[in-house]
Amino acid sequence: MALYSIGDLARRTGLTVKTIRFYSDRGIVPPTDRSPTGYRLYDLDAVARLELVRTLRDLGVDLPTIRRVVAHEVSLPEVAAAHAEALAVQIRTLRLRRAVLTAVARRGSSPEEMDLMHKLARLSEDERRRLVDDFLEAAFDGLDTVPGFAGIMRSMTPELPDDPSPEQVEAWVELAELAQDPDFRAAVRRILARHAAERGEADAPPRPDPAALARDHARPALTAGLAPEAPEADSVVAAVVAAYARDLGFPDDPALRRRLLDRLEEADDPRRDHYLELLAVINGWPSPEPLSPALGWFTEALRARLD
Repeated sequence: MALYSIGDLARRTGLTVKTIRFYSDRGIVPPTDRSPTGYRLYDLDAVARLELVRTLRDLGVDLPTIRRVVAHEVSLPEVAAAHAEALAVQIRTLRLRRAVLTAVARRGSSPEEMDLMHKLARLSEDERRRLVDDFLEAAFDGLDTVPGFAGIMRSMTPELPDDPSPEQVEAWVELAELAQDPDFRAAVRRILARHAAERGEADAPPRPDPAALARDHARPALTAGLAPEAPEADSVVAAVVAAYARDLGFPDDPALRRRLLDRLEEADDPRRDHYLELLAVINGWPSPEPLSPALGWFTEALRARLD
């Protein structure tokens, strides 16, 4: 059996004598024998081991794990799978950092804004989930049994992708800040609670949101330049009020119209539109149609007919 000195191994593998001695001292590539003068000697298996060690080190595998591989305490496929997953996490982190830096460069953010963006964007998936769940649980607390509300909750859930664009990072940071705003949380809760109460009174399958209904009816009038106080707006108001009254099973009277006006004024919150816009950017959805300004037009028209 041919045996090789450390110098021979260095020439065969391209590694330095110092490196080979380091691996040998740690038991990763132990000598096969020693010369009469005490020098270490290695067989061809040592060449193969050194090639494996160099490959694993290039891939970032630590020495204790490499020692276990060459000692057959753990299989190479198991190590490869574990390190592939670790690299995937690192790649996701680097992509996220790249997106944060790109967003900062484009926005011209201050150091304080950059720090906030980085802190919020680098949250782990579990931490992001907890932040969002905290907001949604506060908004939907006790309403999860209302028909249709589980779907509404899902539709309000952001999912930042593993490889986000700078726009998605910016949107996520803004949405995270908005979701932690106590006033916004309270506003969302009031809207949902009122909607749930009316769903219970109506005792019927899910129906269109009154705010979306008013927006859709008002849009043509707004586009045509019709003033909310104009007599021609009577039919627009009447159509929405009739649908609202029918859904609740109540008569169209001043009390019902005031109730509808309260609901629409509460829903006409620009933060709601902004949340949904940010949500669409983060999730890669089409941009939603905002409630404003058509909803504002309708509330003016309805208010004019209550005076």
